[in-house]
Amino acid sequence: MTEDDSIAQLLSAKQDDDDIAQQDSPELEVSAAADAAGPSDQVMIEAQELSKFYGEFAAVRNVNFQIKRGEVVAFLGPNGAGKSTTMKILTGYLSPSEGIARIAGYNMASERIAGSRHLGYLPENGPLYLDMTPHSLLSFFADARGLSKQVRADRIEAVVDLCDLSSVIYKAIGKLSKGYRQRVGMAQALLHEPDVLIMDEPTAGLDPNQIQEVRNTMNRLGKDRTILLSTHIMQEVEAMANRVIMINEGRLVYDGPMNELAEEGETLDEAFRRKTDFIDEI
Repeated sequence: MTEDDSIAQLLSAKQDDDDIAQQDSPELEVSAAADAAGPSDQVMIEAQELSKFYGEFAAVRNVNFQIKRGEVVAFLGPNGAGKSTTMKILTGYLSPSEGIARIAGYNMASERIAGSRHLGYLPENGPLYLDMTPHSLLSFFADARGLSKQVRADRIEAVVDLCDLSSVIYKAIGKLSKGYRQRVGMAQALLHEPDVLIMDEPTAGLDPNQIQEVRNTMNRLGKDRTILLSTHIMQEVEAMANRVIMINEGRLVYDGPMNELAEEGETLDEAFRRKTDFIDEI
């Protein structure tokens, strides 16, 4: 199975599944109870003892955290720390070797289609169909997600405006700059108004003005949605996140408020080095 096939399978949501999603289940009862308790108490992303092994190598080992509605969380770590692997497990793209990943209460290993209705995912260098235009690609994903004709038109118009794609909406994606391609990827992640956004390097390839637009969008969306974003840029952490989760060599090394990450007199870059045991080899 190709990566495109896997993405398409992840996004496929047939109308017949609606009846299944409405059946009573313990997880749905938990979500309903959380709604009754208040949006801020509802756990939307959960990693429960997640591990991923490739032979003897542990890409992720025993990672635990919960993220509630309304939180914007920066997911930090050096290259090769296991960030992208963890995100792929949370989205259902990869199966964990051990543990459980949940989105909006749904086990993403066994209830991936139901969970994907609540999820918008922007992978790093996300796959796009280069021969399509942004409009045709968004129409394709709208159909895959089962949006009605009227809702599809309204949502495409909304995300095109939000991501500033009107000037390239009918140009082939393969002819667009990296920055525009990134915006197309973000538009498809936002298309169905998901409760949860997981974004791997969402500002990669964007210019400073576009980065500021992304920051403003994330701050606006984070008021009533849950956002987990991976980045290497500490300024983005300060501008967008209210909490930091950090892993190193596949293990959780910090989970707490962003303003408590750095010690007195320490910059965020210095705190990052300390938490990830950075060694200057020069």
